[in-house]
Amino acid sequence: MESDFLEFIMAVIIIIVAAKLGGFISTRFNQPSVLGELLAGVLLGPTVLNMLHSWHILFPNPDLLEELLSIMAEIGVILLMLLAGLELHLPDLLNAGKTSALAGILGVLLPLGLGYGAAVLFNANGEQALFLGLTLAATSVSISAQTLMELNVLRSRVGLTLLGAAVFDDILVILVLSIAFVLVGDSAGGLSGVLLTVLSMVLYIGVATAIGIWVLPWLAQKIDQLPISKGTLAFVLVISLLFAYAAEVIGGMAAITGAFLAGLFLGRTSVKEEIEEGISAIAYAFFVPIFFVNIGLEVNLRAISGSAWWFTAVFTLIAIVSKIGGSGLGAKIGGFTNREAFQLGIGMVSRGEVGLIVAAFALDMALITPEHFSIAVFMVIIATLVTPPMLRAAFASRGKVAPSRKESRLS
Repeated sequence: MESDFLEFIMAVIIIIVAAKLGGFISTRFNQPSVLGELLAGVLLGPTVLNMLHSWHILFPNPDLLEELLSIMAEIGVILLMLLAGLELHLPDLLNAGKTSALAGILGVLLPLGLGYGAAVLFNANGEQALFLGLTLAATSVSISAQTLMELNVLRSRVGLTLLGAAVFDDILVILVLSIAFVLVGDSAGGLSGVLLTVLSMVLYIGVATAIGIWVLPWLAQKIDQLPISKGTLAFVLVISLLFAYAAEVIGGMAAITGAFLAGLFLGRTSVKEEIEEGISAIAYAFFVPIFFVNIGLEVNLRAISGSAWWFTAVFTLIAIVSKIGGSGLGAKIGGFTNREAFQLGIGMVSRGEVGLIVAAFALDMALITPEHFSIAVFMVIIATLVTPPMLRAAFASRGKVAPSRKESRLS
């Protein structure tokens, strides 16, 4: 047991140093620090160095270590989305509702359709094509939110609508995933299963909203007055994890959606600045670097071989273009300018952990092959890697972005 603990300590040391070094180098090339952290993960992962499985002297028990790092990474992304929610004003997000809905819905339907068609053309059966298409549909804006915070534009019309669109995207993807599983799964629950999924989502969002609006501000203020060391910060961590837990267990949604909602409601409290300062210190010093590096540790790009690379290239290109086109079109219909629609579409490109969750689910249920899973993971990695520099380029016409107080922490 002690040796396992020492393995974990050494792995965390290597990961945090590599992430921060990668982030520093990335900023030297005028790119977001998150890009360097992601590349550090790819370098340490099985694609290049294969840290966990090749460095036997340091890590003789890699399977347990992978599980521990994965848990830490999940906490990291929960805290990251909590901070994204804290950055926003609820009325502003509600005002972006129509455009967010259009961008989110079209940003799911177009990638799903094009991904399905491409998979069929490359000899996947209908079931495999459906779930491969779903991996394209799932957006994860945690990395986009991180980049927009660095660029100081998260509260812009594009940033607000982007995060709103991600909520619609998450709800629709989970719903379509549930419907697809009902249609092809051996234990299909029929129409009642689909209705139960929808009701669970509605129930969770309704209860979470009621608690967030009427209970959290009052409770946060009361706890802040108690003589408890860092009591407010502890309260926020508990609430965020509870919202994230309930999102999956009750709502059937991704945990990051619950964390984002928690941040959104906690941002209305009188202790917002104290919360933001404390959570930022915990997240960016420890958990968030583990999250970004762990993405690279989970993928082996060398597992893709032969003619599968043609499908991989087409699939990845569709992943990027379809999100920009689908979400961008929704934003344009909603009244955005061409430039704003393009910026929002780019922000929706990253698939991150949500795409991996969908792919892993399909693999566990034998709905896609291991080779298809490797292709999907490659797509997720590339889509995640290209999003930060594309976002920075899309906002470049605004002039040089001045570093904010947060940017110094993020780097």
